[in-house]
Amino acid sequence: MSEWLISLEGTQDGHVLALVLALIAAFLHAVFGALQKGRHDPWLSRGAIDVSYGLMAAPFAFFVVPWPEAHMWPIFVGALVIHTAYKLLQAKAYVMGAFTVVYPVVRGTGPLFTMVGAYVIFGESFTLTQWAGVLVLLSGIFGLAAYNLVHLEAARDTLVAALGFAVATGLFVALYTTYDAYGIRATADPFTFLAWFFMIDGIVMPVIAALRWRQMAHRPSLGPLAVRGISGGVIAVFSFGAIMLATRLDKVGEAAVLRETSAVFAAIIGWLVLRETVGPRRIALIALIALGAVIVETGG
Repeated sequence: MSEWLISLEGTQDGHVLALVLALIAAFLHAVFGALQKGRHDPWLSRGAIDVSYGLMAAPFAFFVVPWPEAHMWPIFVGALVIHTAYKLLQAKAYVMGAFTVVYPVVRGTGPLFTMVGAYVIFGESFTLTQWAGVLVLLSGIFGLAAYNLVHLEAARDTLVAALGFAVATGLFVALYTTYDAYGIRATADPFTFLAWFFMIDGIVMPVIAALRWRQMAHRPSLGPLAVRGISGGVIAVFSFGAIMLATRLDKVGEAAVLRETSAVFAAIIGWLVLRETVGPRRIALIALIALGAVIVETGG
């Protein structure tokens, strides 16, 4: 499978597959975000998810994929640092703010910086039409966050701080997207990067979550948390794995923008599952996000 994927790099078939992978990643990432924001503490949820996908990846890392080249070890260390900072900021944002306010800001801050990073690091260029599409998409994302900020009543006393953490998280989204794209292109076999990344990335947050659980006055049952962790771990592997493969097959910037249609799926999940308010204005803003993604894809 690795040889087949590598053969598609830079081809039209690779472009189409990258598009599909980015959209799959968008949907799964919205589900992943909702799992963190659900009834369990976000720190505990993240720890359970990370330990699950770390254990899932370990057999593949040790026994299935080729061993990483020597130059990959510093790259893995860098990825661990960047992703840990991203998770800490995201958990803090989710604790302090409503999901449908925080999530769009997190996802909306990333694409612009990712496109700039893709230009600097990978020499990618984008048409004026594509930049216009990015502006349309971002106007929908930030408009959605602003509307929710005005109208939602939950956790209003901490919303300003939550938005600050959300913006910082979005910056790290851009950083890890660009960095991971570099990492997955630096090894001969993309699945080597994926397997070792998920195993190494599953180390830190479970320790933080375990310490937090021990300090709680009312400790939640580990059974339901484990179920959420396993389901979230499976989703994370397919979500993050899909977007990483998309960035190897095609432009990093385009994949990053298309993934931000996750804000559309997040709004739907927030309405159907988390019972958060949705109205015609929010639907119009969600449509802007989808339209922006279409413009970016067709304007290349």
